[in-house]
Amino acid sequence: MSARLKTKYLGFELKNPVVASAGPLTGKLDGLIKLEENGVAAVVLPSLFEEQIVREEDEINKLYEYGTESFAEAQTYLPEMEDYHTGPDNYLHHLKQAKHALTIPVIASLNGTSAGGWIHYAELMQDAGADALELNIYYLPTHPDLSSADVEGRYLNLVAAVRKSVKIPLAVKIGPFFSSLPNMAKRLFDEGADGLVLFNRFIQPDIDLATLSVQPRLVLSSSDELRLPLRWIAILRSYFDKSLAATSGVHTAEDVLKLVLAGADVAMTTSALLQSGPTLVGDILLGLRSWLDENEYESIEQMKGSMSQRNIPDPEAFERANYVKTIVSYSTEAE
Repeated sequence: MSARLKTKYLGFELKNPVVASAGPLTGKLDGLIKLEENGVAAVVLPSLFEEQIVREEDEINKLYEYGTESFAEAQTYLPEMEDYHTGPDNYLHHLKQAKHALTIPVIASLNGTSAGGWIHYAELMQDAGADALELNIYYLPTHPDLSSADVEGRYLNLVAAVRKSVKIPLAVKIGPFFSSLPNMAKRLFDEGADGLVLFNRFIQPDIDLATLSVQPRLVLSSSDELRLPLRWIAILRSYFDKSLAATSGVHTAEDVLKLVLAGADVAMTTSALLQSGPTLVGDILLGLRSWLDENEYESIEQMKGSMSQRNIPDPEAFERANYVKTIVSYSTEAE
């Protein structure tokens, strides 16, 4: 009998731990359908960005103010409603289509740094049928007078505000740049987060030497990036029983297995799906079953967290001692 791949995430029993995270494939209905057909257990829709919400509201205000003191023909300045509903309304339409077409959980996503319209749109996403909400917080503090406490407070206030506005499960996607990640995780859970997604993979700026301009540059992930979420999931799983999702660097069955051993409930992937297409999901699932059978595991749940920091003989392997050991080992091999 083949090993069971079922896992639990945000209160849902998923058929396996492979989740398609926010990306181009989940932004199109045909992409979502192909992902489900190939075995993905849940999908996260692309984020609705705070800029889209603000831009829509600003544009509507400008349109109604523009030319209002001109001639009667000023009415022709006003376009039809669908001409400027390019942000939230289209998102909600896509969400409803996804819910109608799929049988797996559909997770909506909000990206921003302030409450504002977030609460309103979180409620709209819930009403549109989202099974859960992923709060994708992207905030880069650049002013020297802004303290770490100020930054953390912004995260916590935002999570608390959204938590009060919706009843569906709430996951929070964060970056690794906190002075005490375990403490921040604890406070996020205290404010109502049902799970954490580790980590937000920010697009970094680059300088174009030809134009002397700052340009964003998208670089797809590799399996090497897996080790950052791997380490922190192994540490956090030792203290919390909340849902933990890993994202960044998930490309193979081996990647998923490592993360589950560390304590992840699910492994999310985007870059690998962009490179290989939805059929990659089937290859990953086949690899999971083969490894579990070969190593005599009955299920994913049996192995989950068995190599978290608390459960391994040498807990310091996930801390600084491992760094020293690695450097010494590399130097010896180089000689």
